[in-house]
Amino acid sequence: MRGQLDHFGATREPEADARDTPGDVPGLRPYLKWAGGKRRVVPFLKPHLCALPRPRRLVEPFVGSASVALALGTEFDSLWLNDRNPDLVDLHGRVASQPDALLREVEGLFTSANNAEARYYELRREFNGSRGTLRGAALFVYLNRHGYNGLCRYGPNGFNVPFGRYEGPSAPVDELRAAARLLAGARVTCLDFRQVLRGSAAGDVVYCDPPYVPLSRTASFTRYAEDDFTPDDQKDLAVEASAAAGRGAAVVVSNHDTPEVRDLYAGADFHALRVRRSISQKAETRGDVGEVIAVFRSASCHVPEPGL
Repeated sequence: MRGQLDHFGATREPEADARDTPGDVPGLRPYLKWAGGKRRVVPFLKPHLCALPRPRRLVEPFVGSASVALALGTEFDSLWLNDRNPDLVDLHGRVASQPDALLREVEGLFTSANNAEARYYELRREFNGSRGTLRGAALFVYLNRHGYNGLCRYGPNGFNVPFGRYEGPSAPVDELRAAARLLAGARVTCLDFRQVLRGSAAGDVVYCDPPYVPLSRTASFTRYAEDDFTPDDQKDLAVEASAAAGRGAAVVVSNHDTPEVRDLYAGADFHALRVRRSISQKAETRGDVGEVIAVFRSASCHVPEPGL
């Protein structure tokens, strides 16, 4: 059975379960902890992202921790990684272009003396005064591993995540080294997602993992950069995704599985799944949530649905 009509009239696919994805997720592990990271979902994304014939380019307007690119990068001939968080983009760019210097800086920060609350806040202040530098990129890795629950959050004075009180966080040296080999030559940009989608072309595979539509008025967590992702941005993303597919790109979008999201992406193929959230600002909000993968198929190349 292909699916059934849900209560608001869209075809709802049988729900997949990504809550207990086995450990054999393909590819490399990300070097950052990241709220909403997609490593567990990679096996469910892969059939949709790798369906077009090669040569193909993976384009990510919201790359985040690059978990999808790191897992599936070898399936593509080139990578375009973009995000609106300049600290994140600066780090990914240095991993791709100057990994040895970055690794030396990172390793020097992961000491027992630096795993202390007072020292953490000193280094956080240093980071806010050195963003966009090699030292700043290394401090971003330090803050990610020592800050509370791996969050990335900003306030008026910059990065403001509190100390995480972890016992002996380790530097992601192996992850950084492996990523450097894969990302060498990748295009890394800090552009508005609209520019990236409009720059996509036939043969591109565009994966969009935007800040999600909130499940409630109090559940929104969109401030991982220093501006918010608005409802109008959500609408523009849906319009641009459909337009990119019309130009011959294959476009895949992740979001919460809500009536609003399915209405926004009307015309896409929907694939529902359950996902376990392991990073959240509040412990009581971590748990299982419904997500949807919306797939806009390339207009220039007929690609059968995976499994058919």
